[in-house]
Amino acid sequence: MLIVLLLLAIAFIVISTTKFKLHPFLALIIAAILYGLCSGIPLGQIIQSVNNGFGSTVSSIGIVIVVGCIIGTFLEESGGAYVMARSVLKVVGEKRVPLAMLLLGYVISIPVFADSGFVILTPLNRALSKKAGITLAASACALGMGLIITHCLVPPTPGPIAAAGIMEADLGLVILTGIASSILPVLVTWLFVTKVASRTYIDPAPNESDADIVEKVKNAPSAGKSFLPILVPLILIVLKSVASFPTAPFGEGAFATVIGFIGEPVVALLIGMVLAFTLPKKFDREMLSSTGWVGKALSSAAIIIMITAAGGSFGMILRDSGIADVLGEALSKYNLGIWLPFLICFALKTAQGSSTVAIITTASIIAPLMGVMGFVSPIEKAVLVTALCAGAMSLSHVNDSFFWVVTQMSGMNVKTGFKIHTLASLLCGLSAMLSICIINAIFC
Repeated sequence: MLIVLLLLAIAFIVISTTKFKLHPFLALIIAAILYGLCSGIPLGQIIQSVNNGFGSTVSSIGIVIVVGCIIGTFLEESGGAYVMARSVLKVVGEKRVPLAMLLLGYVISIPVFADSGFVILTPLNRALSKKAGITLAASACALGMGLIITHCLVPPTPGPIAAAGIMEADLGLVILTGIASSILPVLVTWLFVTKVASRTYIDPAPNESDADIVEKVKNAPSAGKSFLPILVPLILIVLKSVASFPTAPFGEGAFATVIGFIGEPVVALLIGMVLAFTLPKKFDREMLSSTGWVGKALSSAAIIIMITAAGGSFGMILRDSGIADVLGEALSKYNLGIWLPFLICFALKTAQGSSTVAIITTASIIAPLMGVMGFVSPIEKAVLVTALCAGAMSLSHVNDSFFWVVTQMSGMNVKTGFKIHTLASLLCGLSAMLSICIINAIFC
């Protein structure tokens, strides 16, 4: 019954937002409450779950989105984003923007959360797409999939590390199998972007004409200065990840503590925001007002945050309904070999939205079964961990906060998000699993 209710809830969100033009925020909140009522969750718990999901999502990415939008606005309004785009296009070529964003996302998401990475790189992505004259749908899809692939497959992202710990797998082998199984999804994403996503046109900068851009570039900062608000936060976040390694490469003293603080995404982005304030050729305090560039950024950020947080409410109500336990228990009865952890994690991710929660829950289900399944050697355990991680990236849709970050920051409606982002994530997960099956056949 819970699975039927989930399908009906998703259908309601899609139909109400596409056919009846209901705002996604309202559609998600209504779906969450109706699902809670129909699934038998106590009335008091329904509102608590909605509030908890909304609040936890805002607390985790709210400030990141706001500050990221401010940085993006200053880059765009000062002309810095277009100077960066011109520099990058000289290196990668006019027609290779999606490939560049795919590879950039792939590398950055190893130490940086996918949501943060997408927010940070969106200004550059928009500018590159506008300069190259291509649809934002292609480059946004490429960036989103690049971020998802390594976020789900390659430690030190939290999900794979947690799964390796729960299943007592060798972390080095998990990293190797994760990287090996990520190659095919990258190729599949590139093919999907060029053949499918590129057919849907989304204007990267709908409110700016070529003449506006030319005028901005006249007074734009240098390319080096323009890159700083993006590169400095990324470097700081990466350093924090390195400092958190078990080997403690920076020690455990004051330096490591400082790196841990300034490497937090919120603090790192605030530093990037201050650097963005130096971009205008002539700084005016009006830029920081509610009617200036900061006000413009906050207006766009508010919509993104509200929709993303509503998605968090929907995901939390699904989690609290116990659907994860129902799916996990049902699938664990079947002897499906290497496909068992993939399918359980796939089902849990599809049901409740969070890749990390799906990975940790699946690892807890599979850990007691590894001996029965015959996966006992170090390489077999690593392959098993990677298989369930592949399931976690296989269907990003309306209950996943990353779905809303990508679609809202890229100007996609829900229908387009399903057609491009959700389908691409499914193909990535299946192609990763195909790679894992090959690795399993050769080495296990």
